[in-house]
Amino acid sequence: EYLVRITERDHPITTGIPDFLVRSEQYYLHTDPSNHVLAVTRFPVADGPHVPNGPFDMPVVWTRMYGKGRVFYSSIGHTAEVARQKEPLELCRRGFLWVARD
Repeated sequence: EYLVRITERDHPITTGIPDFLVRSEQYYLHTDPSNHVLAVTRFPVADGPHVPNGPFDMPVVWTRMYGKGRVFYSSIGHTAEVARQKEPLELCRRGFLWVARD
């Protein structure tokens, strides 16, 4: 179980969504520093190649522009149970609407 912490509370995707817990796998990601991070999770110190770098906040929800296109990414929801959870489901719904905007 880990906490997803909303870091950008005024974005159309995250407005009004509180921090929330999920029970799922955490992913260690290599992300572009120009991504607009909307939510993070604290990555613990654990056995593995990232140990000297932890603990740290790992981006789990972000957006970016790609030319005139919009990109939305969420690493939350690797099980049907988590994908049906209120907050991850709403983040995805809003993310899909955000990318479809002109």
